[in-house]
This record gives sequence, structure tokens and C-alpha cells, in this order.
Amino acid sequence: MLGATLFLPRNGTKQTAVLINSATAVPRKIYRPFATYLSGLGSVVLTFDYRGIGGSRPASLSGFKASMSDWAALDSAAAVSWLRGRYKGLPLGVVGHSFGGQAIGLLPNNDMISRSLLVAAQAGHWGLMPSPEKYRVYAMLNLLGKPITHLLGYTPGRLGIGEDLPKGVFLQWADWVMKERYYYDDPSLTALANYGQYKAPVRALSFTDDPWATEPMVELLCSGFTATKPQIVSIAPQAVGAKTIGHFGFFRPEHRETLWKDAAGWLLAKPA
Repeated sequence: MLGATLFLPRNGTKQTAVLINSATAVPRKIYRPFATYLSGLGSVVLTFDYRGIGGSRPASLSGFKASMSDWAALDSAAAVSWLRGRYKGLPLGVVGHSFGGQAIGLLPNNDMISRSLLVAAQAGHWGLMPSPEKYRVYAMLNLLGKPITHLLGYTPGRLGIGEDLPKGVFLQWADWVMKERYYYDDPSLTALANYGQYKAPVRALSFTDDPWATEPMVELLCSGFTATKPQIVSIAPQAVGAKTIGHFGFFRPEHRETLWKDAAGWLLAKPA
């Protein structure tokens, strides 16, 4: 069972359904302001926590079995199926933040999605990050993260990753980050074949001050969508009157009249 929250339009008129896929180690509560905003525009919005995170965390993470590929194939896929089954007549949009965007191409049922908005979603090879961040990430994953994870049986969030992570999630993530083409270079990830069945529109937002999702990393992720042509939009903070945006800033309410308005306009557009 996964912890989740459903946001409903106050006027009762449901025009679209939207799923928000969280980033790694980020609880669903972070997305509440944006989900509330979308529901105010007539959308049914579902947020949820992957297994091992937030409201889907067991009493103990030590020994808890979970992987990043589980987050996509089991958790996000279940959320897509739940929304599609409950709101059959509505277009289904997905907002994927960071890993949440990576998950979309892996879903066995991604052909149920009407359109996808990727927010700072990337193929996160460490070598594509700017210096000195890439060296900090390399050290955090390999010199600290892996030894501590094997010792404790889970990865503590105080390493600088956000929430505590299940062991299998962290180790798979660390393995992908070390690969030149991220998870595209993982021969065991058979779910990569699901990219070919996704044909709906994709818009990928990249922010110029985000060291975790640089434009080359966003482009690398988008290269997997072979049956559609993703639109990549690079945004400088100054262009929307902000000092910073970074990896998480899109979801701050201060962007309601700029980033949110533009994103919602695209995400909630009626199918042609």
C-alpha cells in the first residue's frame, strides 16, 4: 500500500487527470502547492510516495526490499492505472520531477498517458554535472554512500540526499549515475523497451542554474523517447524574474504566475 493524496477541483468539474511523480528521496508533500494549483484549474491530481519514502515507509528500512526500477514498474505504474481506471474519460497528464520523469519511459502502461511534463528530469551521469558538484556527487555516492548503506542496511538522508532511502534504491541509483549513459547502459533494465510504446507529447523543462539536471543530461534522457519528439525548454531564472530555480525551485509557489502558468497551459491543453 502506498501513501497518496487526491486533489479534487472545488467546483466539481473535472477536465483532466494529472499524476505527479516525485523526485528521488522527496516526499509527496513537497508537491502539494503545485497540485492544489492544478486542481484549481479543473484537474484531478494524484500525488504519492514511492515505497520506502514518506507515507509509504515501513517501520524499518533496514532489510526493506525496493529498487528504483520498482518505483517505476510497480509504484508509478500502479498510480497511472488507478487514475486511468477511476477517470476513464479524462486526458491523463503526468508531471515527472527528476527521477519521476525518468520513470515515465520505463512504465509498462505509459501508453495510457496523454502528455508528460518533465521538470528537471535527466539521465544523471555524474560526469555531465559541472565542477565542483560532480566531484561532490561522486564522493557522496561512492566514498560515503555505499559503505554507509552496506553498514546500516539503508541510506540515511543526512548524507545530503533528502529522505532516507532503501538500500536497493540507493545502490541502483549510484550504479546508474556512474554509467556514461545512465540507465540506458544497464543491460539488466529490460523496462527500457517500454520507451518505444510511448507516443504522446513530451515537454522537458531545463533550468540553467540546476547542476543536477544540466541541458546535456536532459537531452540524454529525452533521447530515449524514440516514438515521439520531446520539446526541450531551457529556462534562465532571470527570464522569469527569479534569482534561482535550481533542481527543486520550480515547485515554489512564487512561480505561480510564471513557470506554473506556462506549464499548466501546456499540460492541461485539450488533445487535438
